[in-house]
Amino acid sequence: MLTWNKEIIIEAPIETIWNLFELDQIQRIMPNIVEHKPLELKEGVVGSTYEQTYQEGKRTEKYIVTDTEYENTDQMKHKKIEFTLAKAFKIQTSFTLVKLDNQSTKFIYAGQNEGLNLMGKTFIKLGSSKKNDRVVEDFVEVVRTEALKDS
Repeated sequence: MLTWNKEIIIEAPIETIWNLFELDQIQRIMPNIVEHKPLELKEGVVGSTYEQTYQEGKRTEKYIVTDTEYENTDQMKHKKIEFTLAKAFKIQTSFTLVKLDNQSTKFIYAGQNEGLNLMGKTFIKLGSSKKNDRVVEDFVEVVRTEALKDS
């Protein structure tokens, strides 16, 4: 299993950053998601499902994303999602924002990727933790950059 937990401080209001995780903004911070459509939206968000289409080069993957945790207060915003990719990986990620003051917010991006079958487990074992760290770093940097554009 591969896990990550990255925290940064973004000099932007909590609401500005949270807006980047809205359905109509998600491609700004996740450009490889070429389609993100709601299947079932639940009151309170938890249990809501979406069909996402992810494209990397010529390869396209469709999968169902489920919201498993959700909190939205003035001081803290939190969303945890999970999905199964290519029947080989169960991926859980969470995005947490903690308001430090009106102009700065702590952003915590955490998650895990678990191999579900021999192929998935082998791929994770052979994968580079440096490459995964780079993907995590790149993501938090995109969130920071996009938030600063809006603040």
